[in-house]
Amino acid sequence: MSILMVNEDADFNRLKELLDLTDGNLASHIKALEQAAYILVEKQFVGRKPNTRYRATPLGKAEFKKHIEALEKLIKK
Repeated sequence: MSILMVNEDADFNRLKELLDLTDGNLASHIKALEQAAYILVEKQFVGRKPNTRYRATPLGKAEFKKHIEALEKLIKK
């Protein structure tokens, strides 16, 4: 099975929109994923505005793949 990562990276607002989460809820999830080394956080400025982007690490992608495989096993039972 091949996992397709649709987006290589995304900024905070895009993630909030895609996942339909509040700022606080998304921030707490991001913090946990960053602490587990599943995502990288890249802060920069776009023009004069701060922009934070998030990207899955190789470890994060591997753990995501294991998670999907476990869900598939549950579904197949």
